[in-house]
Amino acid sequence: MFKTRKNLLIILYASAPLAFSVWQVLLNNFVIEQASFTGKEIGFLQSIREIPGFLAFTVVFVLYFVRQQTFSLFSLVLMGVGTAVVGFFPSHLGLYLTTVIMSIGFHYLETIQQSLSLQWLSKEDAPEFFGKLISYKSFISLFAFGGVYLMLSVFELGYTPIYMVGGGVTVLIGIVAWIKFPKFTEDVKQHNKLILRKRYWLYYSLTFLSGARRQIFVVFAGFLLVEKFNYSVEHITLLFLLNCLLNIWVAPLIGKMISKLGERKVLTFEYIGLIIIFINYAFVDSEWLAAGLYLLDHLFFSLAIAMKTYFQKIADPKDISSTMGVSFSINHIAAIILPALLGLIWLESPKLVFLVGAGFAFLSLLLSRLVPENPQEGFETTLVKSK
Repeated sequence: MFKTRKNLLIILYASAPLAFSVWQVLLNNFVIEQASFTGKEIGFLQSIREIPGFLAFTVVFVLYFVRQQTFSLFSLVLMGVGTAVVGFFPSHLGLYLTTVIMSIGFHYLETIQQSLSLQWLSKEDAPEFFGKLISYKSFISLFAFGGVYLMLSVFELGYTPIYMVGGGVTVLIGIVAWIKFPKFTEDVKQHNKLILRKRYWLYYSLTFLSGARRQIFVVFAGFLLVEKFNYSVEHITLLFLLNCLLNIWVAPLIGKMISKLGERKVLTFEYIGLIIIFINYAFVDSEWLAAGLYLLDHLFFSLAIAMKTYFQKIADPKDISSTMGVSFSINHIAAIILPALLGLIWLESPKLVFLVGAGFAFLSLLLSRLVPENPQEGFETTLVKSK
């Protein structure tokens, strides 16, 4: 009974944070302390990190030769390897190379696990199960951040062994899951070619803006806490711990909220909240308020479940795998350009960086009003007459 599709999804979603959470929570302090990064270098590193995300559409061609399930576990292992070796290369070039290795595994895993989720879950179960997946993911992240905090504060370990533990455990889980789980069959054979459909245009647009907006948070919100308010790596870790505790409780409620209210209302709420959060980031002078905004911003990530379930409702089931690859590439178009560009702007005006984020959230709000109350195949936007 344990070796089911849903349990494999839980493992894929929950094990990735063991590597990525360690990589993420240590990054800003590691690059500043060990490699003397400024906003310019961190922006460039994050742009490089997003190149594999932009190339996620190539997953369609890989799946000619490898099953989705097998490739997802290979990607999990690769992400673990890229994380485990970071501490051995505390230079600009070394950090860029290890980041690319970690990022290839991370982005291919994200692409495939979302594809498998939308294929294996029913439309009725998807919102609540996605909420549970985020809750499981947050629980494991909580374990990872707690481990980092203990290794730093109690055992006084350096960056290198902590990276090795986070990456090594992830590699082990990927290998065990590959050996133990059966190879599940596909219910609907997926297209093995790139697909761009005109009727998915609203989903593509929301995905593009989501990628642009998310990069501003991922790259610069944490950097603000370290550079402006002198947060230590222990402080950043505690913030991540608090976020995980909140998400364990909040994420399942968000899934239920989407089932009850629908994607249109939830997306509207998300984008209004993000506009307020980004404007406050631009002018925050209190380290406590900055921490509160950081936690709220993280919580709003869970509302993005509504974008996934919106697409699931309007999609041809045969399009899911290809469209997930294409949408990840769309999501990362701005992600390649923005961190490096905004890293230069950051040197002159950090406020402007966050106001740009508020602008992206406002555009998303306008587009979210085109999502139908009851989206379905053939009725993808309010500009299309209902069947």
